[in-house]
Parts: sequence; C-alpha cells; structure tokens
Amino acid sequence: MSLSTLIFPALLVVVVLYLISIYNKLVSLKNRHQNAFSQIEVQLKRRYDLIPNLVETAKGYMKHEKDTLEAVINARNQAMAGLQSAHDNPTGAAAMAQLAGGESALTAALGRLNVVMEAYPELKANQNMMQVSEELTTTENRVAFARQAFNDAVTAYNSYKQQFPPVLFASMFGHDDDANLLEFEDSAEIQAAPKVQF
Repeated sequence: MSLSTLIFPALLVVVVLYLISIYNKLVSLKNRHQNAFSQIEVQLKRRYDLIPNLVETAKGYMKHEKDTLEAVINARNQAMAGLQSAHDNPTGAAAMAQLAGGESALTAALGRLNVVMEAYPELKANQNMMQVSEELTTTENRVAFARQAFNDAVTAYNSYKQQFPPVLFASMFGHDDDANLLEFEDSAEIQAAPKVQF
C-alpha cells in the first residue's frame, strides 16, 4: 500500500469533518439568535399585557383624554402586529422593520400619555398606577437587555457566515440570508430605557 493511497482518504476525512464543524457552528449560531429573539418576544408580550392595565387605571381619572388613551391602545396593537410578523419571519428585514416601527410608535404614544398625565396629580399618586408604572419600567429594561443580546447573537451569526471558508458553504447548508438586527429609528431614545413616570 502506497503513501498516496493513505493520504487521499485521510485528507477526505479531514475535509468532511471540517465541513461538519462549519455546518454545526452555523446551526448553533442561528439557534442562538432565534432563542435571543424569543427572549425579546417574551418581554414585549409582557409589556403589551401591562398597557391595558395602565390605560384602564388612567381612564378613571382622565375622562377628557379619550384620544390619548385610544392612541396608546392603537400603538400597542400595531406593535403586537409587528411582533407577530417578526415571530413568523425572525430573519426578515421587513418583519424587523415593522416591529421597530410599531415599537417606536408605542414609545411615542406612551410618552404623550406621560405628558398628559402630569396634569393629574391624583392619578400619579394612585397605588395601582405606581405599581403598573414600576412593572412597565422594569419590563422596558428587560426589553433593552434582550434586544442587545439578540443583536449580539445576530452579529455573531452574520460574522461567522461571512468569513472564509464558511461563506463558501453557508448557502449550500441553507443559510442564504443574513439575519437582521433589531434597530429602532431613534437609537438615542433606545439607548436609555423609556421613562414612564406617573
């Protein structure tokens, strides 16, 4: 048996093992960013669940602010639709843009509500309002941390996928498109968690 007949099979085994390691790492990184999106989803759903409590508590005090309260509910519904779209297609640019737009609209509506509520000191002192406010603020912080973890995971996935030699095999293994970051229109606003004070 010659040396060349031993080298070719050994080389083939090394190449196959390397391709398997590329495939496994791509799958692992993709699963990591999909899991990170699931964490965002959990926190956003919690946020969306808290908003009706906020509006319901405010309703009793703000009888003349019906439009503001409806705007918050409409923005919440828009954000929920964006989240569902992103859930259905977590790597799609359009889905991430829809989610980011919905979240920006919701943050703006909550900001307007906060301004209007300044005229209602009894509401700000209400125990239920203080509790909902605290839960909402805590949830906003969790959303910010989950969003950062998601964007880090997406960056790791995209970076590995675009490196050589994985770039040669990524599409062959079903990893055609890059994952999209969850970015918001006003990044300065997102850097600081929204302040909801009542």
